Amino acid sequence: MKKLFSTIICCLICSTAFMQVKPEWQDETIPFVGKEYPRTAFMTYSDVDKARSNDFNTSFDYKSLNGKWKFNWVSSYKKRPVNFYKTDFDDSAWDEIEVPANWEINGYGNALYTNHPYEFCPRNPQPPLLPEENPVGSYRKYIEIPEQWNGKEIFLHIGAVKSGCYLYVNGTKVGYSEDSKDAVEYNITRYLKPGRNLIALEVYRWSTGSYLECQDFWRISGIERDVYLFAQLPLHLRDFSIRQDLDSTYKNGLFRLDLFMENTNPRQPGQVTVSYQLENTSGTRVAEGTQTIKIDSATTVHFEAKIPQVAPWTAETPNLYQLFIRIEQPGKTTEVIPFRVGFRKLEIRGNQFLVNGRAVLIKGVNYHEHDEHTGHVLSEAHMRKDFENMKRHNINAIRCCHYPQQRRFYELCDEYGFYVCNEANIESHGMGYDLRKGRTLGNNPNWLNAHMDRTMNMYETGKNYPCITFWSLGNEAGNGYNFYMTYNWLKSKDTTRPVQYERALLEWNTDIYCPQYPGANTLEKWGNTQTDRPYIMSEYAHAMGNSTGNFMDLWDAIYRYPNLQGGFIWDWIDQGILVKDETGTPFWAYGGDFGENSPSDGNFLCNGVVGPDREPHPGLTEIKKAYQYVWFQPVDLRKGIIRVENRYDFTNLNQYTIEYTIQANTETVQSGILPTQHLAPGTNKQLTIPLRNVKNKPGTEYFLNLYVKSKQANLSVPAGYIVASEQFRLPDYTPAPVFHPTPEKTLTMEENGPDIHISGSNIDFVFNKQKGYVTSYRTNGVQYIAEDFGFQPNFWRGPTDNDYGNGMPNRQQGWKQASKNFKIAGIRTSTSVTNTNLTITYRLQETNSKYHVSYTLYPSGMILVACHLETQPDAPELPRIGVRFRVPTDVNQLEYFGRGPEENYCDRNNGTLIGYYKSTAEQQYVPYVRPQENSHKTETRWLALTDKNGEGLLFIADSNFMEFNVSRNRIEDFDSEESNRPYQWQNFTKDESHDPLMAKNRKPKQTHINDIFPRNFVEVCIDHRMMGVAGDDSWGSQPYPKYKLPTNKDYHWSFTILPIKNNMEISEKLGYQYLP
Repeated sequence: MKKLFSTIICCLICSTAFMQVKPEWQDETIPFVGKEYPRTAFMTYSDVDKARSNDFNTSFDYKSLNGKWKFNWVSSYKKRPVNFYKTDFDDSAWDEIEVPANWEINGYGNALYTNHPYEFCPRNPQPPLLPEENPVGSYRKYIEIPEQWNGKEIFLHIGAVKSGCYLYVNGTKVGYSEDSKDAVEYNITRYLKPGRNLIALEVYRWSTGSYLECQDFWRISGIERDVYLFAQLPLHLRDFSIRQDLDSTYKNGLFRLDLFMENTNPRQPGQVTVSYQLENTSGTRVAEGTQTIKIDSATTVHFEAKIPQVAPWTAETPNLYQLFIRIEQPGKTTEVIPFRVGFRKLEIRGNQFLVNGRAVLIKGVNYHEHDEHTGHVLSEAHMRKDFENMKRHNINAIRCCHYPQQRRFYELCDEYGFYVCNEANIESHGMGYDLRKGRTLGNNPNWLNAHMDRTMNMYETGKNYPCITFWSLGNEAGNGYNFYMTYNWLKSKDTTRPVQYERALLEWNTDIYCPQYPGANTLEKWGNTQTDRPYIMSEYAHAMGNSTGNFMDLWDAIYRYPNLQGGFIWDWIDQGILVKDETGTPFWAYGGDFGENSPSDGNFLCNGVVGPDREPHPGLTEIKKAYQYVWFQPVDLRKGIIRVENRYDFTNLNQYTIEYTIQANTETVQSGILPTQHLAPGTNKQLTIPLRNVKNKPGTEYFLNLYVKSKQANLSVPAGYIVASEQFRLPDYTPAPVFHPTPEKTLTMEENGPDIHISGSNIDFVFNKQKGYVTSYRTNGVQYIAEDFGFQPNFWRGPTDNDYGNGMPNRQQGWKQASKNFKIAGIRTSTSVTNTNLTITYRLQETNSKYHVSYTLYPSGMILVACHLETQPDAPELPRIGVRFRVPTDVNQLEYFGRGPEENYCDRNNGTLIGYYKSTAEQQYVPYVRPQENSHKTETRWLALTDKNGEGLLFIADSNFMEFNVSRNRIEDFDSEESNRPYQWQNFTKDESHDPLMAKNRKPKQTHINDIFPRNFVEVCIDHRMMGVAGDDSWGSQPYPKYKLPTNKDYHWSFTILPIKNNMEISEKLGYQYLP
C-alpha cells in the first residue's frame, strides 16, 4: 500500500524520535509519533440502508467525543500541570470547554492575526526556536467504551488540533502530532481497559509545525474539528483507493477499486469475503465483484470494471455513483462501507487543462474555514450555505487555502459540483523565498520530514474524492529540495491529477503556471505568449473591503486567450469575529483588537466576497456576471437580432429558459419567453426578439433585458433562478422636448451681511459667502437643507482598503483639503424674465484648480446647477467630482433610474442593470468590516428623494448621466483619518514607532461597524463621476486609467433640482430635458 519512499520517511521519523533529546514540539525533524498512516475517512455500517446516508452517528462502530471536556489553560508551557494526564489527577477545579472550539474565542489567550510574518516572531525568525511564553491547553475526558466493541480495534480520530498535540490514554503516552489541519488517528486499543477510560490531550499553541503554518488567517488554537472513536474488527479494511476515470472516448467509465486489508492479529490468519457493488445515479447496479481471501497480516484486493455510457462527473453535472464495499467474516457482523464515485478524466494537453476532453475555465474562489461566532470551527450548515451562494453566483471551483478541509467539505463539493484545488498544509511565508541556508524551509533538508508528512496526509485523506481536481504542494513557502521531493512523491502516487505550486513559478515541479494577482495587462501578455502549460491564477482579484473593481477587464482577457483558464479569487469570506463593545454594541473584530500592542496586520484578513455573516457583498454581483455561462452580443438591435453563446462546457442550453423584457424608461412594455434553445456547449446562434412596442417616444430610453433562468430546481438553485443576464440599450433615442419656463413674477435678491438671499413665490434660497455654500433651500414650504449644510463642492470619498493600499489618502490628499478649504474667488449674479442666476467661482488652493458652480433659480423652486472644474496637469487625479449636502431625516425615501440595485462603481457595474429602483437612505449602507466608501450608484438618469408621502426633490442628470450616494452618515464617518481610534499599528518590533504624524493619511485606523451610527440627517452626494475602486490587489494597484479622473482636462456637468409634492409628479417632470 505504501511506496518505499513513504516507509523510509516514517522510519527516519521514528528513529529520530528514539534518539531525541528535546521534546517533539521543539524538534523540527519529528512531525509525529505513534499515529496511524493517513487514510480515507470512512465508516462501517451494519447494512446498506444505514450505509446509504453515510451518517456516522448511525453506525454502531462510531462514538463522538465532541462536547464538554475538562480544560486548563496556562500562558506558558512551564506553568502547565505536568501530571495532568494521570488517572489520579484532580481536575475538579478545571473549567470546561466545548470540543471543537478555539481557545481564544472562548477567552483563553488573545486571537492574533498577521499575514506573512510569524505571529510569535514577526521579525528575524530562527527556526526551530519558539517563544518561552507558549500557552498550553490541557484536556481531559472520561469515556465508556461500548460493550459491543469488545475484541475490536479502537481508533481515536482528531479532525484538527492546533498546534502540537500529545495524546495520553489512561496515563500512558500514545503519540504526538503537529499538522494542525489534517486528521490524525491513533490505534488506542492496547491502552484501554474495561469501564471508564481517560483521554488526555496536551496542546501547545506553537510548535515547530507552526513554522509551516504561516497562513493568512487568524492565528488561533485548540481542537477545531470533530473528535471521535471508531471500532473495526481485527481483520478489517484499513483503506481503499478508487480509480474513477474515463476512457479515451470520454463515454465509458474506468473503475478500479483497491482494498487494503489488514489483520492486526497475524498469528490468527482469517478468511474474509470482500465484495463491492456500484449503483448509477438512478440506483441501478452497474458493476459488482466478490473475492474470498485469507489474510495473514496485510493484502490488497483488486477489482476492475468498465462502465459503458457512464454519466460523467463535472462541476456542471455532478453525477455521483454509489459504491458499497462489503466485508463478511464467519461469525461476525457484516460491515458495509459507502463511498460516492464520480467518473471524470483530468488532463493537460499542450497548454490547456481539460476535464472530460474539454478545456474548462476555473471560475473559483479561495476558501478559509471561518465562522463569525466560532472562529475556525465550521458547521455543515454554513458550508452548505456557502456552496449554495457560490453556485448561485456561477462559481465552479474552490481552492483550499492553505490546508486540507474536513471530510464533509469534500463530500459536499462532490455533491454540489466544484473543481477543488486541494492544498497541503504548508506555508512558511515568514521565512521568505531565499534558497540559501537558513532561509526558506522549502530548501532546508531538516524540514523534509514535515513537508513529506503534510503532503502524505493531504493525498491519502483526499485521494478518493472526485471533486479534487488539482493537488497543490502548499502556498508561499519558497521552492527547493523539499518541494521537488513532494512533487515527485505525489506524481508517483497519482497520475490522474495535475500538481501545482505557485512558488515553483515556471520550474519543472508544477504542471500549471499558477501566479498571483496579475492585472489585465499581464493577462494580455501571457495570453499572447505560447506558454508550455495552462495559466490558472492561484489567487487574484484581492477582494478586500469595497473592491473587485476592473474584474470584468480581467475576464475579457481570459475569454480571449485559450491558455488563460481563470483562477481563484482571494477570497470567499471576511474573517471578522463578532464581539461586543463596552456598551453591548456588536462589531466584527480583526487583527489588533485583542491584546495590547499585539502583532497585527489589521483588517487585511477581511478580503471576502461575503461578509463575516456570510451575506454577499455587492461585488459578488459583478463576479456572477463575469462568471456567467450564457452570453449575448448585439447583431442588429433595430431589428431585435442578437447572438446567444452557450459557454457551458457540458450543459445544453435547453436546460434553461430565456426570457426578455423591453423597458421603456421605468415601464415594461413588452415581455416574453423565447422558444427552448437546443444549443450545445461552446456553440452560438442568432435569435430575433420581436420588437412590437418600441415607439421611439421622445425622452424615452428603450432597453432590451435578457434573463437566462433555470428550468428545474437542483441542490443549489430553485427553478426560475436567473443564472445569466444581459442588457442592451436600443438605438434611435429621441430627446425629450426642452423645458421652456414661462415668465413669472421676478425673484428678489438681496444681500444681508454674508448672506445672498434669493426668494420668490415658491423658493427661498440662501448662499452664505463666509461659509462658501448654500445654507437654505426652502420650497413648497419645506426646508430641504439640514444642519445648515447645503450644496457645496466635494471631491473626496472615505478611502477604501484598496485606496490605502495604493497610497491614495496621501497622494490625493489635496482634493480632500479642497473639499473643506474652498475659497470664493468670485461671485456673479444676473436676472432675466424667468430666472435669477448666481455663479460662484471657487479657488481650490491645494490643487491649484478652479471650480465654477452656477445656480439658476426659478420661482417654481426649480434650480439648474451647472459645474465647471478647471484642473492643472500637475495636480493628482481626482477621487470624485461632485457636490454634497444634507437633507432632513424624514427625506429618506429614494427612487431612481440608473444602475442597481446593488452598490456599483464605474469599474464594477457590469453586473447591475439600468432600471428603476426604490430604497431608503438607511438601506443604502453597506457594512464593510472596516468602514469605508460604500453605496455608490452610477449611470443615473434621475433620483427622487422624498418623505413617506412622496414630497421632496427630484434630481435630473444631464445627458452624461450622474452618480450618487445617499446615506444616513457623513463622508467623514467612512474616512478613518477622521476617527479618534488608534492607527493600525503592526507591532512587529518592540521599537516600532507609533508616531501619528508618520501614520497620518498612510495607515488606516482601527475602526469598526460600531463606529457607524445613523446621523440626524441624510447626506446626499450628487456626482459627475467617482473614480473606480480597483481590485487587482490591495497593496499598490490603482484603478485602471480608464476608471480614473485625470487632471489634464476640464470637466463640465450639470443637473436639475425640481420640487415635487408627490411621486405622481415625477413622470410629469421627466417629460422634459432641462438645459443649463
